[in-house]
Amino acid sequence: MKAKAVLAAAAALITADAGQAHPLPSTSATTTYHRVTVDGVGIFYREAGPKGAPTIVLLHGFPSSSREFDPLIPLLATQYHLIAPDFPGFGHSDAPSPSSYAYTFDHLAQTTSALLDQLGIDKCVFYLHDYGGPVGFRVMAARPQRVQALVVQNANAYSEGLGAKWAVIAQYWTDPKAHPEVFDAFVSQAATEQRHTLGTSHPERYNPDTWTDEYAHLQQPGQREIQSALLYDYRTNVASYPAWQSWLREHKPPTLVAWGKNDPSFIAAGGDAYKRDVPDAEVHQLDAGHFAFDEKNDEIADLILKFLANQSLK
Repeated sequence: MKAKAVLAAAAALITADAGQAHPLPSTSATTTYHRVTVDGVGIFYREAGPKGAPTIVLLHGFPSSSREFDPLIPLLATQYHLIAPDFPGFGHSDAPSPSSYAYTFDHLAQTTSALLDQLGIDKCVFYLHDYGGPVGFRVMAARPQRVQALVVQNANAYSEGLGAKWAVIAQYWTDPKAHPEVFDAFVSQAATEQRHTLGTSHPERYNPDTWTDEYAHLQQPGQREIQSALLYDYRTNVASYPAWQSWLREHKPPTLVAWGKNDPSFIAAGGDAYKRDVPDAEVHQLDAGHFAFDEKNDEIADLILKFLANQSLK
């Protein structure tokens, strides 16, 4: 009888009264996968770690998704609660037409902030990478009290951090219709691969599934309109750099910078520049490229764990 009772209890955990499966909670290093409606948009997110632990929110880059954090999450989830969402138009989140959802970094930030509100995350550590930088800075500026600490990995906020290609992209910002070749190059198969592989001395550490899957995503219907809108709106990020730097000077969040110093897009000077506004920032220039955690995953995880161990997180 006792065995039957145990089996019945286990079945109750995974089966709802209506016959639907209950999502099991994320525990320790086990990642679970969720989808909620936020601001009328279906948002997908990964979750791992004990919910009672301090939360790290991981914000991904272009043209990836929360999947980019798959190798890092298990190394942090034994001690921290992790949330990694896909922005609208990316990964497994909805990609509504630009006629119904404005693809601007302001709007991505509003949706991300609304997701955190919906999940009850009122304090957290932010991990910013690439596009996650402009989204995260907007989220943090709107509610500074939410920020417990900041981890920056090739998320630029300084003009000196912009590599040579941004001078070409600036032509697109001036007149997108006159420079379609700029966008075509930005989303090309070669560029999608090179975002991972340029600047690495360890190509064997890079999984080619990452860029083949990212490129396949970019070929989906509607993606050209979505990504061209965001590339054009990126000009507002560069214009916002002085405001973000001022925010850093005012609030001085505990900051760890783990920068892939060989990144040709966001060059090493952009990582070093954080110390200008947050003098106590811990800056590490790693021998890696734009997706530094693809080849320096263990090192970055170790840096994060040591850094956060010295913070007063609740």
